Amino acid sequence: MRRTLGFALLAFAFVAMGRPAVAQPRVETNPDVIFAPKFASDPEGAIRAARERIAAGDLNGAVNELEAYVNTHPTESEPLRFLGDLYYRQGKFAKAEFVYQRLLNTNPRDKETHNRLGVVYATENRIDDAITQFNAALPGTDSVKDLVSMHLRKGDLPMYRSEMEALARSQPTEAAIQAEVGQIYSVLHQPGQAMMYYMRALDSDPTSLTAINGLGLSYLDTHAYRDAEGQFKRCLQVDPTNYTCENNLGATLLQMAQFDAATPVLNRAHQMAPERPEALVNFGYLADARNDWKRAVSYYVQATVVGPYLPEAYVDLGLDYEHNGLYPLAQSALLKGASAAPQDGRIRYLLAVAYAAQGQTPLAMQQLKIAEQSLDPDVARIAQEEQSKLSTSTATP
Repeated sequence: MRRTLGFALLAFAFVAMGRPAVAQPRVETNPDVIFAPKFASDPEGAIRAARERIAAGDLNGAVNELEAYVNTHPTESEPLRFLGDLYYRQGKFAKAEFVYQRLLNTNPRDKETHNRLGVVYATENRIDDAITQFNAALPGTDSVKDLVSMHLRKGDLPMYRSEMEALARSQPTEAAIQAEVGQIYSVLHQPGQAMMYYMRALDSDPTSLTAINGLGLSYLDTHAYRDAEGQFKRCLQVDPTNYTCENNLGATLLQMAQFDAATPVLNRAHQMAPERPEALVNFGYLADARNDWKRAVSYYVQATVVGPYLPEAYVDLGLDYEHNGLYPLAQSALLKGASAAPQDGRIRYLLAVAYAAQGQTPLAMQQLKIAEQSLDPDVARIAQEEQSKLSTSTATP
């Protein structure tokens, strides 16, 4: 199972709930003819073809083909938004922003696009612009985690939380608002408080996927794995094509050491959205559990390619390298992770481990000080303890 290097790091990519995935019929498609003139419009096929190329490891080819399709079908929003997503994954932020702004000019109430534009602005550290976009994306998208991060950077997180709690008190039967406050507490690593709000949301709307998924994640945080499994299965009963809950069900089975049962679940999740990195991280965890760390590393690296801003891939990659004494490789991977997710305390702690192992104590102390500010109380506590130990060891002859 997972090595922890001093403290338990959750190795799964538990993704936040977005809107339900659109069910698309499985049709065999030849990517070479999908853009032929005889097809007046086939947005589902265009996205499916792009996903097939991504699954085959050809992200650039997927972008090129989707660009060609979008140029000949400029009024179709789903392929255009997906193209913006791929630009973002390539680090082409200006192109992604242009695409999302183009969509919002046509439909200013497009919450999914507001959310994506907020992610672009957050990556560029445009904090106020990001907050504006994330607020415009609610309720109904997975913007809350990013909003908490932005308010933390801005320094007004307590005010934001108080405002949302007051709103929840004033509208106790509004499921979306109750679920949003639940997500805030989930990000703050307070699963008990989060559960209370998720249950209130489900009292008003038993089909709220945000609340169902959030409740499942809260059960995972408290190691109530059977309860978590039940929630993710409940989610899939509401929406059988939901990538988030399929992946999280697989992650729960991994946590329960039910590896054979987890494999087909994760395969289904990856087939739903091969452009998403979370299932790849869980494939890596599965390989690690079966003592094949080199195969695990290949999955983690692949996850950083298709989803370069997901911290879990860098965390698990760093863990594997450090467990095998490959500290320079761990340092290189974790530096990339720190650039992609600068607020993630786990990455900072593991980077400190890599620096300390190579005798670079000042750099290790610097990373531990950053990790000490983590919203995860376990990470913050261990970072403080390690600073004390490192200071003692360097002061003792």
